[in-house]
Amino acid sequence: MTDTTCPSCGAVAAAGSKFCESCGVSLGGESPAAPVATPALDDLSPISAPTRRKATDPVVDTGPRPCLVCQGVVGPDGYCETCGAKAPTERDHFRETPASWVAGVCDRGIVHHRNEDAMALLASETPGERAVLVVLDGVSNSIDSDVASLAGAQAAREALRTPFPHGMGTPASRASAITQAFVTAAAAANAAVVSVTDPASTNPASATFAVVVVEGDLLAHANIGDSRVYWLPDGGPAVQLTVDDSAAQQQMDAGVPRAVAETSPQAHAITKWLGRDAPDITPRTGQLEITGPGWVLACSDGLWNYASEPEALAAQIAAAGTVEPLELALALTAFANAQGGRDNITAALARVEPAAIAQDSGQNASEPALDHQEESDG
Repeated sequence: MTDTTCPSCGAVAAAGSKFCESCGVSLGGESPAAPVATPALDDLSPISAPTRRKATDPVVDTGPRPCLVCQGVVGPDGYCETCGAKAPTERDHFRETPASWVAGVCDRGIVHHRNEDAMALLASETPGERAVLVVLDGVSNSIDSDVASLAGAQAAREALRTPFPHGMGTPASRASAITQAFVTAAAAANAAVVSVTDPASTNPASATFAVVVVEGDLLAHANIGDSRVYWLPDGGPAVQLTVDDSAAQQQMDAGVPRAVAETSPQAHAITKWLGRDAPDITPRTGQLEITGPGWVLACSDGLWNYASEPEALAAQIAAAGTVEPLELALALTAFANAQGGRDNITAALARVEPAAIAQDSGQNASEPALDHQEESDG
């Protein structure tokens, strides 16, 4: 018998191998993931430059990992004990559930050879009280962006661990303090990205940045690049809270329809990013007071590529038919992979119900909220 070449990633596998050691694809002709059409070569996103560092494994839930094919248990050797499928590494697919109302999934997708997305989450035990969702998308044609994105996400989360200040005198002064907290978090993320970048690299690691903080009925958000934050209320109009720093956004600002701009050749060319060569790391920031229940979503373009309009994402949430954050994050990831999985995918979610929080804290839930959104470039 002769060696076999993996039809998905091109790696050479020993004769008789059941699964590819590199990407986990079945060498019997079917992928462990849901079958999808293979895109033409000229349609593929750029393949990542080879990493020269070992990405630090993210903090993941303890206990045996479930098999992504059959939900069996992944053994210590990295293979499912039930169906034999090779599990992805914890860096290629990981999940976080810091509280019952917050969860996220970060996945390699179908096409890319490694996961350069990253997320870092924290949440209080009390639903809706406080959560931080951070998503970084490593730029795929820069070296070590998988390492950098994870380092940056974790640094930003730690910078935002302390609640926003209260009692600042006026709403404007508190809004200014929140904006400064995001500026500090972006700077911390950028410093972490730079710290793991080879000083001699001519193609330094870089990443986009998106974060949303939930504090009761307040959603505060910030972004650099084209990772996004959405507010998807129950029964109400869905909203994209962040504004991309991208060529596509520039076209839309000039009047080009979204569908045209986001499918143009330069649609995913970003105009701001984190990294040693970043021209500007000041985030766009905004705040929204919410009056009813819904979902907060922070995601990379690996998800919104296939459902950019807020209403399209709301439809996917409705189709998932679950109120469990982890189940919903997995459903959104599966949706993106079923569309082709041409990029890494991150979906981080918080389920918020301001009325319940107001009752728990003794507030009058019927009081009118400010119901506004403030935007700033820092």
